[in-house]
Amino acid sequence: MIYLMSYLLKVSLRENAIVLDFFSGSATTAHAVMKLNAEDSGNRKFIMVQLPELTDENSEAYKAGYKNICEIGKERIRRAGKKVKEEAGLHAQNLDVGFRVLKLDSANEKEVKRTPSEVPVEQGLFDAMLDDMVENIKEDRTSEDLLFQVLPMCNLPLSCKIETKEIDGKCVFIVEEGYLIACFDNNINETVITEIAKMQPYYFIMRDSSLATDNVADNFDQIFNAYSKDTIRRIL
Repeated sequence: MIYLMSYLLKVSLRENAIVLDFFSGSATTAHAVMKLNAEDSGNRKFIMVQLPELTDENSEAYKAGYKNICEIGKERIRRAGKKVKEEAGLHAQNLDVGFRVLKLDSANEKEVKRTPSEVPVEQGLFDAMLDDMVENIKEDRTSEDLLFQVLPMCNLPLSCKIETKEIDGKCVFIVEEGYLIACFDNNINETVITEIAKMQPYYFIMRDSSLATDNVADNFDQIFNAYSKDTIRRIL
């Protein structure tokens, strides 16, 4: 099957094509793409889509720890990438066999819309509802969740290069060599904002509640205007 898939990909697609498989199963297509790239030095990419269908509890896969088909596919891509590079030798030492695993989920933002009948009458409940609206991001979401939400907003692919840098104790994401810079930590001070502005990103994105004080918020635009006035600044 691998050789058949590689042949079909070779005769039908360019060397820099993106291969999409909506029923990826155990990721045979991904294996074939990596094998073909190793053979002709191509730069094809793959997108594998698979529902997390559960494996049979009596199957060997389940006993080996793979509870659904997606887990099998991920492990196969890891092993196939390693094997393809070993078999190709020096010719494919720079072959990119890395991949990212993303899962569909609900929005990161809280649902704040309410009908009149849903607004609590009691003062204590009303105050609690207002406190809940201060932070608009769901509590169980990570900085990585927020980052992958904003990548498409900035016209960036989910496979783009992402690096991290610590600035004054805060985690800063540097995407595509600084095209996008994002920081979703709390209590961001002027030192962090200044260092980011000096990098002159095309986009800068942070959370609505990220800035440490009102004073930092007041100086935010002034700092960027001083070091990178053309940076597009967005708030989640």
